[in-house]
Amino acid sequence: MGSVPAAYGGDGWHPRSSPLREEIGQLWGQCGIDTEWGDLVSVLLHRPGPEIVAQKDPNEVQMLAPVDMERARAQHDALAAAYAKEGVIVHYVEPPDQPPPNLMFVADLFFMTPEGAVLGRPASSVRAGEERLVARRLSEMGVPILRSIRGSGTFEGADAAWIDPKTVLLATGLRTNDEGADQVESLLREMGVDVIRVGLPFGAMHLMGTLRFADRDLAIAWPGRVPYAAVKALQQRGHQVFFLPDEAEATRGMALNFVTLGPRRILMPAGNPVTQAFYESAGIECRTVQVDELSKAAGGIGCLTGILERKG
Repeated sequence: MGSVPAAYGGDGWHPRSSPLREEIGQLWGQCGIDTEWGDLVSVLLHRPGPEIVAQKDPNEVQMLAPVDMERARAQHDALAAAYAKEGVIVHYVEPPDQPPPNLMFVADLFFMTPEGAVLGRPASSVRAGEERLVARRLSEMGVPILRSIRGSGTFEGADAAWIDPKTVLLATGLRTNDEGADQVESLLREMGVDVIRVGLPFGAMHLMGTLRFADRDLAIAWPGRVPYAAVKALQQRGHQVFFLPDEAEATRGMALNFVTLGPRRILMPAGNPVTQAFYESAGIECRTVQVDELSKAAGGIGCLTGILERKG
């Protein structure tokens, strides 16, 4: 009797024994996070263009005020340069055609895990289809897409955050519905990650806008907007939770909408002196960049930045 060919499990067959997590950076592109405070390695951005001024009424495209395209692009270039100065690798979405007007808010379009990305499904019809452009770019970069939100589910990446490598905070509200959250939670639980579900108050856009992490045991929250259950969950796990000192800077200056570069190092919007001094008094090193023109489109530095990889 002849030997069984390798294709059918005979001699020469080599089973695939490595889990996906060990293939990241080898078979797959380099990516992955399981904290909000580890050293930032790489990000995904979209440089805004004519799409942000295509509509006469900013409200029709979910913006707060008319945006000057050239000033916005200059500020976005400065944001990318600030990342590069900190040693962060900057990638761009690079859509093949003119995209929808809010594509620059890349953070909403995926949520990164240690094994790859969860592709979002934006809640607004204005943003429908942005996820396809990000999926295309992630695929080109070799980033595994572990799940795409389906059915009537909606999920935006800014509604989820890693408390620690085994726990994710997941918010529902205007942008993420229960069906979308169920799908995200199901995947994370398959990965052995606990999920804490919280509801956002009416008028809050995303979890990101109410709570940010500056270190493994330090979070900054917006009183009156942050979910009570989120604060309690952090405090029970030994986190210090500090509350913003200046409502005006939080509202107009998007002072909470920062990106953590590493433990107690952040990149925040310029022009928020009270909040910056408050952060520095907590031992946080602050780098600043001007984004006031970009903020007219209803998002800050955190919203503009899709996190691809962190270390530690």
